[in-house]
Amino acid sequence: MKQGEAFEKISTLATFLRSELEIKKTILLYAYNGTGKTRLSMAFKDIGRQDEARDTLYFNAFTEDLFHWNNDLEGDTNRRLLLNKDSRFFQGLFELEMDNRIRPLLRRYADFDFRIDTQDNEWGVRFFRLVNGKSVDNIKVSRGEENIFIWCFFLAVVELAMDQEIEAYQWVRYLYIDDPISSLDEHNAIAVANHLAQLLKRQENELKAVISTHHTLFFNVLCNEMKNARRYVLNKNASNGGYLLRPEDGDTPFFHHVAALAELYQAAQEDRLFTHHFNMLRTILEKTASFHGHKNFSACIKLEDDDPDGILHTRLINILSHGNYSLYEPQQMLDENKNYFRKILNDFLSRYPFNPDLFPQVIEAVEGKP
Repeated sequence: MKQGEAFEKISTLATFLRSELEIKKTILLYAYNGTGKTRLSMAFKDIGRQDEARDTLYFNAFTEDLFHWNNDLEGDTNRRLLLNKDSRFFQGLFELEMDNRIRPLLRRYADFDFRIDTQDNEWGVRFFRLVNGKSVDNIKVSRGEENIFIWCFFLAVVELAMDQEIEAYQWVRYLYIDDPISSLDEHNAIAVANHLAQLLKRQENELKAVISTHHTLFFNVLCNEMKNARRYVLNKNASNGGYLLRPEDGDTPFFHHVAALAELYQAAQEDRLFTHHFNMLRTILEKTASFHGHKNFSACIKLEDDDPDGILHTRLINILSHGNYSLYEPQQMLDENKNYFRKILNDFLSRYPFNPDLFPQVIEAVEGKP
């Protein structure tokens, strides 16, 4: 699957990932937001669901929804994060001293503490923080701190699942982790990725894992830490509404703009250019201009004798990248716009020294090869 493989249904893609895990222990999957990562994680989980039996412990938006706030609107003091006690995610809460397992993980990232209360019918977590040596109780932590706590709760469950002698989580065979670092800064993104990689690389770990993300830095760290993992880039297949899975092999670090450029280049080569590709091209030009210290993306457009200021191509990108173009209802570009698009893209690729293996035809044209 050097160039990629197309899948019409997300269930078929999930089945393929399971087959890959028969060969590899870990799959790293990069995909833009809106591609269907969360739905893919649920499809993967559903394949292993037989009546009451399960085989996948997952972390995604649904996991985060197992936690919700009671802010005590009347008294404004008894704030607590409630747990959905009907979920088997919490089945080890009583006998396995989860708070003592979560706390050392949480200390890596946060300066607050917590207590888990399961005395009443309503299970909840109360947070507190030491300020000038005094405990401030029932605080409302930030969204990022809440995400960190939920993530550490999940990691504690993963550690229990790795221990095959813990009966409560012996059903876990696979892990599916989708974007665990929303609302986190870059420092925590690196820390979370590094910690996760070290956890999964433990010698005693027999669990297979899929990790999907739209976060470039997070993906990069995982790739560097888990060099034996199978790596893929997932895109929507604009031609049929399905999915295109492309292997991301080799030693070159993965970057968002390189993946986007490769997708645009391939689309131009195969004459499957759609209106939303102008939006993608503009984003790449803007990031490149910013990197080189320019205020406007027009600085990255090649100047021509008949357009010495680059006004024509700049105006085209301004107009064609501001339409209401949807990835889910793709529209083919007009032939004239396709020609403009290829011209701008090829000039950009020839001007900046990208890896020639990714864009061979452009490089050959620049070097005068047949």
